[in-house]
Amino acid sequence: MKLLLAGASGLVGSHVLRLALADERITQVTAPVRRALSMSHAKLHAPLVDYDALPVDAAWWQADAVVCALGTTIKVAGSEDAFRRVDHDYPLVVARLAQSHGTPCYVLNSAMGAHRQSRIFYNRVKGQLEYDLAHVGFASLTCAQPGLIAGERAEPRTFERAATLVLSALGPLLPRRWRLCPAEKIARAMLEAAIAARPGVHVIPASEMAQ
Repeated sequence: MKLLLAGASGLVGSHVLRLALADERITQVTAPVRRALSMSHAKLHAPLVDYDALPVDAAWWQADAVVCALGTTIKVAGSEDAFRRVDHDYPLVVARLAQSHGTPCYVLNSAMGAHRQSRIFYNRVKGQLEYDLAHVGFASLTCAQPGLIAGERAEPRTFERAATLVLSALGPLLPRRWRLCPAEKIARAMLEAAIAARPGVHVIPASEMAQ
């Protein structure tokens, strides 16, 4: 199976990459990145790209499935418009290019509460992306909707770190959907969804990825 992975350098994406390279069912992983990865592997092809000007005719757009773990924060992006570009526009362009080259399956790392009419900007962007992806034409589309993601990020997120400490302490007392979702569990659920490629549109709720 050929896998196209967008967002391989991020928290969840790096776990997807590690799991995919170790999985005998995956024969090739193409991970387009803005900066070179600090690893190499016989199954890995990591072309350097500009997500604002992706190569539309690259042969590697044709795969058996796409896993998209692209994402940022408003603080890191610098503005709501920049955030929307990374969390909505880039994943949608990847989807359209892959689908136009015959890739039948797309798996997205979205968010709990994603809805295009949400009053929360973050959830509204995620929900709009889910809505737009449903109209791209994939035979199989799966949206993972984790809650707060647990794991060590390259860039510190103060609010997430504080919330993680609170949720870790309260975890056993909370409903599963409100518990922390370890990045590796999210990655594993997404990879399995890509391999299964069930026809139709599906959601992986936070409760299935919680610790």
